[in-house]
Amino acid sequence: MRRFWKQHKKEILVVSGILLLAFFLRVFNLTKLPVFGDEAIYIRWAQVMRAEPSLRFLPLTDGKQPLFMWLVIPFLKFISDPLIAGRTVSVIAGAGTLAGIFVLTKILFRSIRLSLIASLLYAISPFSIFFDRLALADSLLSLFGVWAFVFSLLTAKKVRLDTAMLSGFCLGGALLTKSPAIFFSVLIPTTLLLHEWPKMLKERFNRLSVFVFLFTFTYVIGYGIYNILRLGENFHMIGLRNKDYVYSLSHLLQSPFDPLRPYLDRSLEYFWILGPGLLVILIIIGIYVGLKEMRKETLVLLAWGVLPLLAVAEFSKTMTARYIYFAVPYFFVLASLVFLNEKFLSVKLIKVVFVVFVVHALLNDFQLVTNPQSVRLPRSERSGYLEEWTAGYGIKEVADFIKNEYMRNSSQKIVVGTEGYFGTLPDGLQAYLNDLRDITVIGVGLPISELPKSLVESRVAGNTTYLVINSTRFLGNEESLGLKLIALYEKAQRPDGSKESLLFFELK
Repeated sequence: MRRFWKQHKKEILVVSGILLLAFFLRVFNLTKLPVFGDEAIYIRWAQVMRAEPSLRFLPLTDGKQPLFMWLVIPFLKFISDPLIAGRTVSVIAGAGTLAGIFVLTKILFRSIRLSLIASLLYAISPFSIFFDRLALADSLLSLFGVWAFVFSLLTAKKVRLDTAMLSGFCLGGALLTKSPAIFFSVLIPTTLLLHEWPKMLKERFNRLSVFVFLFTFTYVIGYGIYNILRLGENFHMIGLRNKDYVYSLSHLLQSPFDPLRPYLDRSLEYFWILGPGLLVILIIIGIYVGLKEMRKETLVLLAWGVLPLLAVAEFSKTMTARYIYFAVPYFFVLASLVFLNEKFLSVKLIKVVFVVFVVHALLNDFQLVTNPQSVRLPRSERSGYLEEWTAGYGIKEVADFIKNEYMRNSSQKIVVGTEGYFGTLPDGLQAYLNDLRDITVIGVGLPISELPKSLVESRVAGNTTYLVINSTRFLGNEESLGLKLIALYEKAQRPDGSKESLLFFELK
């Protein structure tokens, strides 16, 4: 151990520093960004699944794989804030992805220096920080993808059964997390490009037979794990819900460039804004240097990064940054290749570009973790996470108010009506009020121009009754409906200067 420490002291200290920086950027002010619509749903599912073991496959009712929610359950046991519990899973997944990027770069290019650079790029990029701080399945999918790549690569290089099996477990985890894991299944064989094949044709055929045997274990284990989902009653919903988000293969023949071109433009925008900008320059230069110096390794990386991005752009019916996040880690490795061979380029210029990127990224990170509304985000992300009904501004404050009212008089029964039946409301409120059985949260539909019958009956029965609704969904007059406005929580400003608000009423 002493010899190892003396030989690698500098690298160990740098790796430790990168990990600490990455962890700090992901946990500091973890709840500064309000709960997002899908986060509320996932956390609420985890709470229900924790309370009722027979509902452990509940997410299948909406065609979602349940692994992320399963992993949230243990954290709900010792973290009181459900949003922190859910986001902690993504923080840990992000740390695991960082470690995977380090290992992957080391195996591919046999350079600790490049491994450190790729890890640092991932650690400080606002792209990774943004999603590693959200209770969504995308960071977990990215984690499994990177490690499936690592173990498949080791299998191709070392011809080992144990790594083929480990790759299968990672593939299985990915398939239990989110449907885009299918890309990992397709891409795993690309690692064979990096095997040192024998020159004799017969020996090559024999070696190929060995790999067929090894990767059979990978796929049997991966899809064996995936078929655990058949224990749930609604396994078929995965395929049905996928059709709501993805075009069929025939779309490629019918309109191959729509939405391919606009979605590729949007993907570039995500990298340019969230990268931030200079990351795109580093990636382009890194690809050039990589193709010159280590072509096969670079081509395999491009396959894992670019091919899924192209497929998502071609077949997705909608596009947001998180839909391509599982392909992002490989671009950080490509960007690190600017330092692969400094003979090709001006060393001083590359170092200046790298330093400017680091400074720019850290400034954006500071805004992201202290004042998310001030940071520049792609239009789709700012709208969904900060401006519209999916942004959960005010939900925790409303929950805290209701809890305090209940604690003052625990004999009262409280009924809270919310817009819709699924999503940011009511799932967000239910997540925060989960431990108080005398508080009932019910969905009452939308939009609301008259008081729903269920809330009127609750008020007549003597219950303390509230209505929580976004301003654009409330079409009535509060005075004529007998509503008292307790609080108004504004969301981020839209481009036209208007603002959505969360309205918190009490029925008089």
